[in-house]
Amino acid sequence: MEPEKKENKEINKLTLLIMAVILLVLIIAGGGYYIYHQKKQMIDLVESFDLEKEALEDEFNDLSLQYEGYKFSVSNDSLVALLSTEQAKVQRLMEELRTVKSTNARRINELKKELETLRKIMRNYVIQIDSLNQVNQQLREENQQVVRQYQQAASSAAQLTKEREKLTKQVTLASKLDATGISVTPVNGRGKAVKKIKQMEQFVVDFRLAKNVTAQVGEKTVYVRIKKPDDDILMKSRGDLFTFEGKEINYSMKKLVEYDGEEVAVTMYWNIEEFLSPGVYRVDIFTDGNLIGRKEFVLEK
Repeated sequence: MEPEKKENKEINKLTLLIMAVILLVLIIAGGGYYIYHQKKQMIDLVESFDLEKEALEDEFNDLSLQYEGYKFSVSNDSLVALLSTEQAKVQRLMEELRTVKSTNARRINELKKELETLRKIMRNYVIQIDSLNQVNQQLREENQQVVRQYQQAASSAAQLTKEREKLTKQVTLASKLDATGISVTPVNGRGKAVKKIKQMEQFVVDFRLAKNVTAQVGEKTVYVRIKKPDDDILMKSRGDLFTFEGKEINYSMKKLVEYDGEEVAVTMYWNIEEFLSPGVYRVDIFTDGNLIGRKEFVLEK
């Protein structure tokens, strides 16, 4: 009996060893499958990011080609220069996109948004180009009419010239931007609106550049002049100048704004570092060499 018990004991040990080996193999196989599955998911995700980035590069490239095509179809030098500037922006962003890692989802999303903005600007340029072509066609037709009418009477030709000049002035006036909803809020160091001069640390100037489909789109430098009751201008430096009506005048602050033809909200801040007296103050807003808005506000002791 003793040898038989010993033999059974050895068999049991062997059985347990085989089961342990099988269990270990299953664990290793399961772990290997999990790692393989995770790696495959990661590879698929990276491929998806790569495809998305390639598609975005294609969109930037298509937009750049559109700008290039429109440059050859326009004879207006100013508009060609603006198209070249916007095309350079597209190419700069496209070069940045090529250096961005596919997995940098945040920056790629930002570049998508910038692409949409550039597309909106392109649509506005297309409107301007179509309008310019229509105007050119109209002017060609008018010129033919002028030639015929000049042959009949010199006075008729002179009248048509005056009418054309009036039309040009009307177009210029229509393309001028307007600043609407102008407000000036004195605030303290915590950004809270205050009424007493001694508590004021900053002026917050808010306004909107109104929608205007006839205005030129792109970057606009907006200048703000804050005039005190004694007609002095608040300024940080005597060298802060811009041109208005053929003269160099001082500004209080300026800001670069991207304008796409739609309404744009603008906020500017003036840090109060000088003595302010009670009285009526005035904010004047300028861009493109035009005074586009004005607002008076009163400071009390």
